[in-house]
Amino acid sequence: MPESIDVVLLDLDGTLTDAAPGIINCIVYALDDMGIDHPDPATMRSFLGPPLADTFGRRLGMTPDQVDYAIEKYRERYHDVGLYENTVYDGIPELLASLDEAGVVLAIATSKPTYSATRILE
Repeated sequence: MPESIDVVLLDLDGTLTDAAPGIINCIVYALDDMGIDHPDPATMRSFLGPPLADTFGRRLGMTPDQVDYAIEKYRERYHDVGLYENTVYDGIPELLASLDEAGVVLAIATSKPTYSATRILE
């Protein structure tokens, strides 16, 4: 067992930040654009985590072309508005500062496109 930790890998959504409002609002935006009723709030929360293609395709029964369009619409809102609906969980800035002061290398894991993840982290 090492005496110190050199690297910590952290997940972005759901660990460092609460991304739910932005993600859900962008899914609603895409569904509204397509004229599709959106599910109840509990079902919408179940869409957090899986890739968008799974949510739109498997969970909402869209065709591949519809999935591509829904993702395009989702990202249209997400890149301008949704990513800013992220909030940092209480205590996270202090935790990250403490780890940094201890000389720990911090790394982020996310399935988000690099462009989005970088903007959120900034």
